[in-house]
Amino acid sequence: MDGAVEVNERISVTIENGVADVRLVRTDKMNALDDAMFSALVATGERLKSEPGLRAVVLSGEGRAFCAGLDMGNFGRMAQGRRADAGPVEGGLDDRSHGIANRAQYAVWVWRDIPVPVIAAVHGVAFGGGFQLMLGADMRFVTPDARLAVLEIKWGLVPDMAGTQLMRHLVREDIVRELTYTGRIFTGEEAGRIGFATRVCADPRAEALAVAREIAGKNPHAVRASKRILNNAVLTDPGTGLLQETEEQVALIGSPNQVEAVMANLQKRDPVFSDVTD
Repeated sequence: MDGAVEVNERISVTIENGVADVRLVRTDKMNALDDAMFSALVATGERLKSEPGLRAVVLSGEGRAFCAGLDMGNFGRMAQGRRADAGPVEGGLDDRSHGIANRAQYAVWVWRDIPVPVIAAVHGVAFGGGFQLMLGADMRFVTPDARLAVLEIKWGLVPDMAGTQLMRHLVREDIVRELTYTGRIFTGEEAGRIGFATRVCADPRAEALAVAREIAGKNPHAVRASKRILNNAVLTDPGTGLLQETEEQVALIGSPNQVEAVMANLQKRDPVFSDVTD
């Protein structure tokens, strides 16, 4: 509901004019991922999937960082010989608790499942799981001096929060391999050059909110259809993708919101769209 503010110990959500402002609020730990943060990310994403009137989402972190990655306490357990899955994932990493994903993976993948565009606004650091979290967004706005890393190799691990499935569609394969094998820290400026950052800017959250509001002023049925097509485009063969384009377009042509988009442009006025109800 517009104007609603919800805050728990890990995430706050404010919704105004169809734009959800989602903020990680574990500022004392640079928004590191502990069990409560994983639960909050999944719960927030699930809620937004069915939020009435939702048109766009901005995901950011309060305090000094977007997300510093996995909470160090989990690495301490590993050093003591305990299984990695004793930490963030209930039931074990091999438990497909959310369709194709385990819980940690779905904390990232759920932002792809949200039917409207999601923009990650990144500052400070986005390491390991935090870096993978930003990859789950449709777009990533990043400060030039942000520090990013596929950091799992530092701890003798692999990226396992959907990162391998997301990175390969954004930058060249050899760059993905270099960053994954070395764990090298790189800047937001470099992220823009190689393709991880959509936009490099001084105030990512302000710019992300501005773009989200712009998206919220477009035909919401067309925006959601576009996200469905683009999500599937990296997974399907050309024939299936072309057919989906046609099916989505046929459903849009002549629909009330599509007609309103045309009339608003012809009459040089702001459109008044109805919300998606299904």
